[in-house]
Amino acid sequence: MMRVNSFGLASLVLLAVLTACNPGKRALIKGYNSFDGGDYNIAIEQYRVAMDNGVEVAESNYRIAEAYRLSNRLAEAMPYYEAAIDMGVADTAAVFHYALALKQNGEYELAKEQLDEYLKLSRDSVLEYTEWANQEVANLNNLDSILIKDQYFEIEPVASVNTEEAEYAPTVHRGSFYFTSSRGSEKVYKATGTGFTNIYKAPIQNDQVLAEQASTLGAEFASEAINEGVITFSPNGKMMVFARGNNGKRKGTQDVNLYMSRYQKGKWTTPEILSINDPNAWDSTPTFSRDGKTLYFASNRPGGQGGIDLYSARVDGRGRWSNVRNMGSTINTPGHEMFPYVTDDGKLYFSSDGHPSMGALDVFVATRKDGEVFIENLGPPVNSVADDFGISFTTIKDGYFTSNRSSGAGDDDIYAFVNNDPDLKIVNYFLAGITVTKDEESGQEKIVEGVKVKLRFPQSDDIASETTGNEGEFGFKVDGGTNYELVAEKEGFFTERVDFSTIGRTIPQEELVAMVTDTTFRTKIVLSKLVLDKPIVMENIYYEFDEYFITDAAAVELDKLVNILNDNPQIIIELSSHTDAQGDNDYNEALSQRRAESAVQYLVESGIDAGRITARGYGESQLIIKNAVNDDQHEINRRTEFKVTRIRQNSTQANNSLE
Repeated sequence: MMRVNSFGLASLVLLAVLTACNPGKRALIKGYNSFDGGDYNIAIEQYRVAMDNGVEVAESNYRIAEAYRLSNRLAEAMPYYEAAIDMGVADTAAVFHYALALKQNGEYELAKEQLDEYLKLSRDSVLEYTEWANQEVANLNNLDSILIKDQYFEIEPVASVNTEEAEYAPTVHRGSFYFTSSRGSEKVYKATGTGFTNIYKAPIQNDQVLAEQASTLGAEFASEAINEGVITFSPNGKMMVFARGNNGKRKGTQDVNLYMSRYQKGKWTTPEILSINDPNAWDSTPTFSRDGKTLYFASNRPGGQGGIDLYSARVDGRGRWSNVRNMGSTINTPGHEMFPYVTDDGKLYFSSDGHPSMGALDVFVATRKDGEVFIENLGPPVNSVADDFGISFTTIKDGYFTSNRSSGAGDDDIYAFVNNDPDLKIVNYFLAGITVTKDEESGQEKIVEGVKVKLRFPQSDDIASETTGNEGEFGFKVDGGTNYELVAEKEGFFTERVDFSTIGRTIPQEELVAMVTDTTFRTKIVLSKLVLDKPIVMENIYYEFDEYFITDAAAVELDKLVNILNDNPQIIIELSSHTDAQGDNDYNEALSQRRAESAVQYLVESGIDAGRITARGYGESQLIIKNAVNDDQHEINRRTEFKVTRIRQNSTQANNSLE
């Protein structure tokens, strides 16, 4: 039982006496508590009870308006701001937020009047939103330039996805459609009165989203009473970053933070919070650069331009994110900037209510030319008086975005768009390649014909395939800013898997001359013959001194062997470990055996059938340099190899099965 000291008990008794006879005062106190705890939807109802009972009517109206604003329902706040101001509410911020609410409802002239009124108040003292108010006046004066611009976008709601609940932040990754939604939530988020949000994944077939097959990403990515938000994937598909809200527990985070998961051994690892988060700030809406080395996100951490700003972080050689930087006053304003997205041609799209917008959040594009950054509002129909945000592209001219405009199915909805701008120049990218092998005696490359070459996204299904002719040639049409895998198969050879990427190799729009430009990338696949008992050295399989545990660097190399075994289900191998000649021979042999067994165990845990691999430690019995005298020579002797000991004929079983 909770203990209460005498002072606390006396206070509670006094409070009870003061409020017992007045339900309005009780409701007002409860409203304050709910508001301070972020339970805005509950606070709204409690303040209404206070108003109905004639208690602090001006303040209650203002608090209701603020609760709507802070739960992202500014349009609904408008009449309550108006009532609070008419009744003489003391907080001058009510005038500023009332102006923004009028703007979001399309009342542009009235919005300017209220902004002017707020700026008059700020002449006597520096008010919190003075800079933003000046910016908004300028924005409204420039609004005509947005409304009269040529419109080339066509939009339509994605009816199969949208419901009465919220659906937002769409993105397409490797043939699947990802989005965030409050659908199916059994618990209510007290800030908004709607369900908690989770990230969903749905298949795409013939350019249609099969939303009826949508599902969450699993228990580790779908918390029951925590909001999961925007998700992004690194271009190579090996890392995801997403936003997750706090859990309301004392030891939990205070606000929204970014979490990371890695794709390892055929599944996503348990999400871990990123070190670049500010524990006391809102960090959300992440997106990767096209090379995967920069993460862009939005944050309201101290030191920004005001409101929510866009930031960037860089990944170092060890995979750690750091070097967080504000993107500066050209991008960021005293208002809010969020939902960044970088296209294949290097343009930064984002949403803002601080740049000249039609209402609330609008979608903008930032382009760099001759060292200068230019910001452009996309205009209608993408933008409206409502919140328009979360844009993503599937090609250079089409994609998806989110809006809570009144014509939707309810709350936030997802829309598809196509850009029909006749000046939008198109580039067709092609990949041309040849298949070769190296002659064992001469070392010269020789053409290999009859090779089946498949194009696929990494860790995904095949997109297309071709069989090479007499000249060993193959070719595919590819997209800009995309990572691919090429898989080459021919009997008598190892199946080879080769990475190919167009990221960083696309042609910027401003450099294009013709309306349609064709460009071809070239590549070569070198196949190795399947030869029994021929040792193949695995590079970079190193162990800590006198240890046999798998390091992170060794895991990367062993993952390549996992691919080889998966791609070549007919082979049985011996995996061997070798030491240098330093130390006792018997000890070295035992150590090398443990190392070989550790590597084999890693392969088995990655899904390879244990019956396909034999571990063998040779110690120092098979030195490459028998009289090694320096560290470099000893390192050559310390190696991990594998060799094919058996080739199963006509293997039709699954990759890891035995005959």
